[in-house]
Amino acid sequence: MNIKQLEVLRTLLATGSTIATAKAMGLSQSGVSRLLQQLEADLSMSLFVRDKGRLVPTPEALLLARHAENILLAVDRMSSHAEDLRSGAAGPEIVRVGLPSSMWEHFAPAMLADYIRDFPGVRIETFFETTTAINKLVEQRVIDFGFLRMEGESGSGIEVERVATGENVCVVPKDHPLAELEEITVKNLRDVPLILIGRQRPNRMALDQTFQRAGVKQIVKIETHTNSSACSYVAHGLGVTIISSFYANLYRHLPVVHRPFVPRTTQEFGLARAIGTPLSIAAHALSDALKRQIQLSQKCF
Repeated sequence: MNIKQLEVLRTLLATGSTIATAKAMGLSQSGVSRLLQQLEADLSMSLFVRDKGRLVPTPEALLLARHAENILLAVDRMSSHAEDLRSGAAGPEIVRVGLPSSMWEHFAPAMLADYIRDFPGVRIETFFETTTAINKLVEQRVIDFGFLRMEGESGSGIEVERVATGENVCVVPKDHPLAELEEITVKNLRDVPLILIGRQRPNRMALDQTFQRAGVKQIVKIETHTNSSACSYVAHGLGVTIISSFYANLYRHLPVVHRPFVPRTTQEFGLARAIGTPLSIAAHALSDALKRQIQLSQKCF
């Protein structure tokens, strides 16, 4: 027994003929007759008798039709709900995403504005954290997925899809003498006030060693912990900073410019999610919106 057979039963009861049923269902007359015969065989009973060219339902057919109608209504509701899930009109109660702290100001609002247009019925929770914290949130399944800098091994039970890259750049005020250079070296930063990020983190320690090897003493004016604050401090003339071009591109609205920093180093960024836990349609769509916003934010102007 299948859904199509039950639809034939319902339509035959409404029309009284195989010709009208075939027309209503977009089938051939022989196709309708075949489906009816299969249903009667499955149920081991006759459902219609012929009377002057018309099909007359048996009492059993009328009783079974009530059950068939309930089943078809349930199928219709299920199909309708599935369509709502696909279109974003319905979905999980909430989708949770982890993002670096430096992405809260402009990136995240633009990403969510794009997403909510297509998924108005979904509630979103954003977690702005460090790479280490985002790894833990994914591993513990607190969030559906997270965007992070790929630094060595990720946590157990986590898979990461690379979605962006960057390279170290020096961010300086637009009117700073260093803005005239095509690239900036460690020696260009001798006696220049620095705004540095991530003390005791691997990338920061590597940067410190670069200065030591070049014999240049760092003049650290401000220690901070987000790329956004570093760029804002630069915009106010408090110094210069060295960050990934990925983040520098998010703050091109500020009165700053960035130049390649030599020696060059690169970074990779990815979407992390728990292994063996498929994303819902709504969560997958949010990850797609994040990827689209990455592409927009990294375009060269």
